[in-house]
Amino acid sequence: SHIFLTPIDFPIFVYYSNIQMSQLTMPKPLAFNWDLHNINKSWNKHGVHYKECEQAFANEPQLIFEDIKHSQDENRYTLFGKTSSNRLLYITYTIRDNQVRIISARDQNKKERKSYDQQKT
Repeated sequence: SHIFLTPIDFPIFVYYSNIQMSQLTMPKPLAFNWDLHNINKSWNKHGVHYKECEQAFANEPQLIFEDIKHSQDENRYTLFGKTSSNRLLYITYTIRDNQVRIISARDQNKKERKSYDQQKT
């Protein structure tokens, strides 16, 4: 597996609708867990490069939601964020061994973009 480090050292707040639910402490430094299974998965399925996923974690604003529906075996989260080229992404991930492991990444749909635009202001 490959670990990519991004020099980020700040807490991220988890939001649900318009209410801040809890503070999620991200790994410090922010490390990504990539392996042959997940590094190209979002590229092959949705045209999202793994570096774009990393950018969404580094760029602000970010909205992070707990994904309770899919958190049976491990805590999962959804991040609404943007790449350095302002591509708006919807990323599902978990934290494993103090590293961010991307499960899936795709473009935000119209409803998600509206929610992201409303929340970030």
